[in-house]
Amino acid sequence: MGRRWYRQLYVWVLVGMVLGAVTGLVAPELGTSLEVLGDVFVNLLTMLLGPIIFCMVVSGIAAVASLRRVGTVALRSIVYFEIVTTAALLLGLLAVNLVRPGAGMGAAVPTLTDEVAEKAVAAQDMDWTHYFTQLVPENIVGGFAEGAILQVLVFAVLFGIALAVIGEPARPIAEGIERLSTVLFTIVRFVTWAAPVGVFGAMAYTTGTFGAVTLGALLKLIGTFYLTSAVFVVVVLGSALFLVGVRPWRTLRYFRSEVLLALGASSSEVAVPGIVRKLEALGVSKGTAGITVSAGYSFNLDGTCLYLTLSSMFIAQALGIELSIGQQVVLLLVMLLSSKGTAGVTGGGFVMLTTTVSSLSFLPVSGVMLVFGIDRFMSECRAVVNALGNAVAGLVIARWQGEVTAAQVDAAMSTPEPAKVPV
Repeated sequence: MGRRWYRQLYVWVLVGMVLGAVTGLVAPELGTSLEVLGDVFVNLLTMLLGPIIFCMVVSGIAAVASLRRVGTVALRSIVYFEIVTTAALLLGLLAVNLVRPGAGMGAAVPTLTDEVAEKAVAAQDMDWTHYFTQLVPENIVGGFAEGAILQVLVFAVLFGIALAVIGEPARPIAEGIERLSTVLFTIVRFVTWAAPVGVFGAMAYTTGTFGAVTLGALLKLIGTFYLTSAVFVVVVLGSALFLVGVRPWRTLRYFRSEVLLALGASSSEVAVPGIVRKLEALGVSKGTAGITVSAGYSFNLDGTCLYLTLSSMFIAQALGIELSIGQQVVLLLVMLLSSKGTAGVTGGGFVMLTTTVSSLSFLPVSGVMLVFGIDRFMSECRAVVNALGNAVAGLVIARWQGEVTAAQVDAAMSTPEPAKVPV
């Protein structure tokens, strides 16, 4: 028998979101001051993200009998990521051309604020070599300290392969890392029970700062983004699940706590530990779950891809710049690069947008100011799609690897709460 509804964490996360939104609207100053609650909660989880990814990838690789199998998982993950993120970019491009949310605004080229100017400078410093040099840190301690997940992942893969090659003499180290992983996930379980408070603070800040009626003409862009994201989840992610014999609606219900957590905290990072543990509860191996989800954090940002195409084209439409088919193809190719490998950069999706616009001669970089004020509203949807996209990726790759059967996944998802899942 399942737990009563009032003992389900996702219910209290939803309550926290609603109360936070009401608090921000009724008492804006109070709502704005509650930002610290959301920030502290996100920091509590993200401080564990690097060590957790390191432990789960290392222990997963060390437990695999064949290194060839590790390489197969990585290769299949990259292929899947490229297909799905390209589909997201194309869907966003189609939607923004059909709806044209920025058409008729007649906006003048805005002036960069100091905050956006700093992000623009950071984005302009990213040339093509950045995507390779950021793979390897100057020192691994710095990679952990800065939250550079891609660097941590590369180091973890090398460390795990070394343990597998050494074999029996290295087994005590592998067992120690496995035990450390258990301790870290126990901490995550403690922290996530504070999720309703953190989500309450984050939502109170959002509505208290921006209000409900300050969006104006940009409301159409937000609506287009949310609707396109819903279509992507239903059509693209739903099709991927159907192809491997998994029920989409049941999958969404299974990961509902992680989806609500990402929505309330406006961060897909906070959902990573829960997604990994729930994948393992379905029978997905530690190696596959660890490699797929952690690599997806940098290479499978589906929500961010949708955001990039919609926002870039919105800027062009708002400024009265009509882009040709050729220019839109160039835009798409640039976003295939700029949407990957910048997860560790402060500012996340907005920095990616600035990187994209600053790389193009036909769009002024100051145009990003047009969407800067509503970035917070869009980041919540980005986080949900990113988190759900990586959960689906883990399932698809596991089925591709033959690790789980459709019947096994369906039976496990029918269980009210999988064992040892922290959220």
